[in-house]
Amino acid sequence: MGPKPFWKTKTLDEMNAAEWESLCDGCGRCCLNKLEDWDTGEIAWTNIACRLLDGHTCRCKDYPNRQAIVPDCIGLTPDQVETIPWLPPTCGYRLVAEGRDLYWWHPLVSGDADTVHEAGVSVRDRTISETDVEVENFEDYLVEWPGEEA
Repeated sequence: MGPKPFWKTKTLDEMNAAEWESLCDGCGRCCLNKLEDWDTGEIAWTNIACRLLDGHTCRCKDYPNRQAIVPDCIGLTPDQVETIPWLPPTCGYRLVAEGRDLYWWHPLVSGDADTVHEAGVSVRDRTISETDVEVENFEDYLVEWPGEEA
């Protein structure tokens, strides 16, 4: 048996840039608009995507410049992984931070970037761009995603 994969031997802080970026499974769920109840902190998911999300590939259309174009885009860091309540429970960053393994469909495990889509975990072809919805209508687009915690 060969050496263990990096996500089983390194903490998020110990990963190099390429390893860090490869933890993203490409589901696209972090790029969706979410609504937070100010009283309870409960997160409600929508199918409204950031204007930079490609709804088919589930990847950012301008990843290097995303924070300049979308000022409230969060550049995820190891410290933030443990504090952001809306990271999906299936998120590779969250799983590694919690000491859990990646799912079979994660591209690092399967060797295929399409398995996240084939498993039905991604938002592929199930979103609408935020440019097509008025903010006051976001509540009309609430959805539940696979693996979502109650």
